[in-house]
Amino acid sequence: AMAYGTQTIKKVNKITGPGNKFVTSAKKQVFGECGIDFLAGPSEVLIIADETANADFVAADMLAQCEHDKDARAFLICFNNDFAKQVNKKALEFLEKLPTKSIASTAFDNSYAIVVNSIDEAINLSNKKAPEHLELCIKNAKDTTDKFTNYGSMFIGNYSAEVFGDYVSGTNHTLPTNQVSKYSGGLSVFDYIKIQTYQIINEQSLNQTAKNASLLAEKEGLMAHKLAADIRIPSMKNIR
Repeated sequence: AMAYGTQTIKKVNKITGPGNKFVTSAKKQVFGECGIDFLAGPSEVLIIADETANADFVAADMLAQCEHDKDARAFLICFNNDFAKQVNKKALEFLEKLPTKSIASTAFDNSYAIVVNSIDEAINLSNKKAPEHLELCIKNAKDTTDKFTNYGSMFIGNYSAEVFGDYVSGTNHTLPTNQVSKYSGGLSVFDYIKIQTYQIINEQSLNQTAKNASLLAEKEGLMAHKLAADIRIPSMKNIR
């Protein structure tokens, strides 16, 4: 209705906002009839955790993402196998009492942990993954934030849970997923700004400007373009 208009609903110029796979499919189909913000994949979180992280927190945050739907994903990057196993054990314990177990367990089974040797390796993997939500549960987390270049929203420190971004911390939570954060940020005021340009070429700058345009047009073989430039050059007005 918004994309095409009805007798009672006015056609809009742009549709923005979050949604599941059906919303994403609909946005893809109506693009062209109107603008959209971006196409998003399943919800996801990537957590980087070191020895200062709380395994219970990490497990809960992973499950919070997994209960969105069966296609959601939670990824853990940590620095030793023992911590990864600890998180996995705690997540399985939480799942047993979780009312959304049927959804969360499927998504969690398809999630994974990666053990790396250094924070630089973790940063490199994160930037390649370009996650929707990025949690930094590491010591001196604020000292590394400028090294992360691709993410939808960053949560810094053990107490900055992604759930707070969902509900209360105030950042916009319509975020790019499926590596869209490599070229786009989350929904913002910029999605409602239309960039328009203009130019004014006066007689003082016309001569060289027209000659340059004429040369490029000729090289491209667009002779009407060349004519439109040449006809404005004072010395060539007799071309008419």
